[in-house]
Amino acid sequence: MTNKVTITIDSILRNGQDKTITVKGWAFDQENKVAPVITVKPSPNAEVEIVQFYRMDVNILFDLPNEMNVGFEITIKPKTSNGKVLVQFTANEVITEYSVKLGKKYPIELGTETPTQLKISKIRKGLGYLRRNGVKNALNRYKLEKFINGDEYRAWITQNENRPITELVAEIEQFKIQPLISIVMPVYNVETKWLAKCIESVQKQLYENWELCICDDASTNTEVKKTLERFASRDERIKIVYRQTNGHISVASNDALKLASGEFVALLDNDDELAINALSEVVKIINQTPDVDFIYSDEDKINEDGNRFEPAFKPDWSPDLLMGTNYISHLSVYRRDLLLNLEGFRTGVEGSQDYDLVLRYTEQIPEKNIKHIPKVLYHWRTLPGSTASSASEKIYADEVGVKVLKDALHRRGIPGYVSKGIAPGFYAISYDVMNEELVSIIIPTRNGYEDVKTCVDSIIDKTTYSNYEIIIADNDSDDPKMDELYASYQRKLGSRFIVDEIDIPFNYSRINNIAASKAKGKYLLFLNNDTQVIAPEWMTRMVSYGQFERVGCVGAKLYYPDHTIQHAGVIMGLGDVAGHGHHYFPDKDLGYFGRLYLDVDYLAVTAACVLVKSVDFEMVGGFDEEFTIAFNDVDLCMKVYELGRYNVWAHQAELYHFESKSRGYENTPEKMTRFDGEKKLLQKKWRKYIDNDPFYSPNLTRGTGNFTIRIES
Repeated sequence: MTNKVTITIDSILRNGQDKTITVKGWAFDQENKVAPVITVKPSPNAEVEIVQFYRMDVNILFDLPNEMNVGFEITIKPKTSNGKVLVQFTANEVITEYSVKLGKKYPIELGTETPTQLKISKIRKGLGYLRRNGVKNALNRYKLEKFINGDEYRAWITQNENRPITELVAEIEQFKIQPLISIVMPVYNVETKWLAKCIESVQKQLYENWELCICDDASTNTEVKKTLERFASRDERIKIVYRQTNGHISVASNDALKLASGEFVALLDNDDELAINALSEVVKIINQTPDVDFIYSDEDKINEDGNRFEPAFKPDWSPDLLMGTNYISHLSVYRRDLLLNLEGFRTGVEGSQDYDLVLRYTEQIPEKNIKHIPKVLYHWRTLPGSTASSASEKIYADEVGVKVLKDALHRRGIPGYVSKGIAPGFYAISYDVMNEELVSIIIPTRNGYEDVKTCVDSIIDKTTYSNYEIIIADNDSDDPKMDELYASYQRKLGSRFIVDEIDIPFNYSRINNIAASKAKGKYLLFLNNDTQVIAPEWMTRMVSYGQFERVGCVGAKLYYPDHTIQHAGVIMGLGDVAGHGHHYFPDKDLGYFGRLYLDVDYLAVTAACVLVKSVDFEMVGGFDEEFTIAFNDVDLCMKVYELGRYNVWAHQAELYHFESKSRGYENTPEKMTRFDGEKKLLQKKWRKYIDNDPFYSPNLTRGTGNFTIRIES
C-alpha cells in the first residue's frame, strides 16, 4: 500500500437480514491534501454504492478545507456468498486498493441491542488513531487535544469575550433606556467566600443601575450575616431582609422580591457569579425591543478554582424542549409587575421552583416578547451538594419537576402523562390523542419488493394507532412481484390499502403531491419505503403533537441498522445549507444536553418520516416540485414554520431507516449537478434561516451536526 493515500476504516458492519456490508471510514492524500476518488473495480459478485462526505474531526485536525469530503460509506450488497470486492482510492494518479471479503461474517444483526464491530488490525477508531499516529504538526496536536478534552471552550472564550471594556462602557452610555434591574438572591448558610464572590460579581457589573435584593433565610452560620452586613454597609444598592425562621427557597425568594423596585428582576443564586457584562447585555435587548417581557442567556459552570467549563449554548424560545427540561435556567430576567401578578414563586415546588416559575410566567406573555441572548452571562458554581455539581445530589428536585409539569398540563387544559426521563432533569411528556383521526401514510416506491414488505409489515404488525390508510405512490414499478405484494395487502387491509400508479419521470416532490391529493386523512404521514417501525407508539406520539394547532411538521427518530442515529432533526446552516443533527451518534447517547431523549423544536425534519396536517400541507402548496429529490422536506418544513407553526422532532417515534436503497446516492455527474442546483435553490429561498437557525446556537459549529463549539480558524 502506498503511503500517499491514508485510509482509515472505522467500522465494517454486516446486516444480518440482507447480508449487506457497510464500510465506514475516511481517506485522503496527506501530502497533497486532496480527497481520493473512490471507485470499485467491476465486480459480478455485488452491487456497490459509495458516498463521500465531510468529516469534521479529520478536516480540522489536518487543516483540510471544509469542502473536502474525506469521509466515506461504502454499501455492498452481495449477489453471491463468497468472493470479494476491490475498492480503489485514487488520488493524483496514485491508486490504493482495499479488499472487502463477501463471505466474512462481520458480527452485526438487525435489531440487536448493542451491535458489535469486528476488530481487525485495519480497523482504527478515528480519534484514537489520529492521536497515536496521524498528527505530526504541533498546532494540530493542540487542536486534537482541544477536540478530545473539551479545551476548545477556552479557545472560544478567548475569541468571543475579548471586547475592550472601554467599548462596552461606551455602548452602555448610548442606551436611551436605562432601567433599574433588581437582582433577587435568597441566601442560606452558604460558604462566605462564595457568597463574597457572588456579590462582587454584581458590583463589578459594567451597567451600574442595579439593586441587589437579598433575603437571608435564617442562616445558622453567623459568618453569613457578617459578610452581608459588610457588603451592605459599603454599597447602598444592596438591600437585605433577615427571616427569623427558615421558610425554604420559595419563601425566601419572595421576601427578596418584596425589596425589589426595579422594572425588571434578575435571579441569582448565592454561590454563582454573573459575567461582567451580564446586565449590560440585558439592557441592550431592552433597548432593541422595549416590549420584551422575558430574557434569558447562555450559561456555563465554574469550579472552586475559577475554571469555567461545560457551556450551555441554548436555542431561542423552544416551548416543546422546555416541557422536557428546564433549558432556560440562568440567567433569566422578568418584568417585576408580571412577576408580582403571579405572586412570585410557588411554595410546595422547592427544588424546581425556577422551572415552575418560567412555565407559569411564559404562559402569560406573547412568545414574541421572549428574547434569548446567545452569550454566556452566568457562571453556575459546582460545589458538593449543588445541582450544578451533580443533578443526583437533589433527586427530590426530579420528583418535584414531574409535579410542576403535571400542574402545567392541568393549567393549560391538556390531558397527558408526565414521567421522569432518562436522566435527572429530563422528563417524558406523552400527550393524550384527543381524537384518533385518520392518518394517510404515503409511501413512494419504484419496485423495492423487500423494502416495501419490510416497511408495511412493520406498520401492520407493530403500530398501536389503528385509524390509518396506506397509499403506495408507485412510480412505474416493473417487478411483477410488486403486484402480488399489493394484492396481499389489499386482501388484508381492504380499502385502507391504496396503490396510486404514477407513471411520470422521477420527481419525489411531484409523486408525493399526487399521492397526497388522493388521501382522505386529516394527517398526511410521508414515509420512505426503506423504513421499519421500532416503537409501537410511533404514530400515536406523532399525532399527539400534530393535533395541536401550534404544531406543524412532526418528525421521528430514525436509526441506521447499526443503531446509530440517521435522523434527529435538521439544522439549517450546516455546510451552508442544511444537515442532520447528531448524525451517527450511538443509540444510547443522550446527545447535546439530552437532546436525543427529549422532544425538540427544530426548523425542519426529514420527510423520510414526517407527519403534517393535510390543511397545512395544502395551505403551503405541498412539496415544491423544483426540488425533485433533495431538500424538498426542508423547504416544506420552512413553509409550514412560516405559517406560525412549530416543527417538532418526537424522540419516542422510533424507526429504522436504511436510506437511499431505492434511488441510490447522489454519486453520478447528473445526480451531483441536480443536487447542486437544488442546494442553490434552497440557499436562495431560505438564506435568512441558513444564516441564523433560531433553534441552533450561533456558538456551535456549522461544519457538522455534532453540536461542537464553533471556533474560528
